[in-house]
Amino acid sequence: MPMRLVLLALWGALLLMPAGASYAHSVSVEHTLETVIALAATYDSGEPMAGAQVTVYAPNDPTTAWHTGTCDEMGRYRFAPDPALPGTWTIQVRQAGHGKTIYVEVGSSTTPATSAALVQVGSAAPYTLLQLIVMGGTVVWGCIGTALFLRGGAADAYS
Repeated sequence: MPMRLVLLALWGALLLMPAGASYAHSVSVEHTLETVIALAATYDSGEPMAGAQVTVYAPNDPTTAWHTGTCDEMGRYRFAPDPALPGTWTIQVRQAGHGKTIYVEVGSSTTPATSAALVQVGSAAPYTLLQLIVMGGTVVWGCIGTALFLRGGAADAYS
């Protein structure tokens, strides 16, 4: 076989190779889908609870901490509960005397695609109209009672 024919065959093989193909290394990528609970902890003012302590309790032992950590500078924290422990997970978020305990239900039928939960911790929910009326009434009642007491009307009634 003449050398010219060998070079032509090699040149043809190079032209038929896909562009950018590399056959030097093999790559394997494995993945798992997990249930993730994402917290966003804020004060009532909306300020994030940066650095707040997070304590997670598993359903099988609600008295011993299963996991602990701290919120980031935006008050966010993420963790993946053990899928072998379905039930109600208890999560406490605390910082400088402020905090809240929430309960998150993780079921055995929870699918990873639908189970990512963003749980707002400490954000103030708006009050209902009935709650506003009751709070306003108690403030007015307290002011009237204090004014009558300071005026001396309460002392005269017991004389």
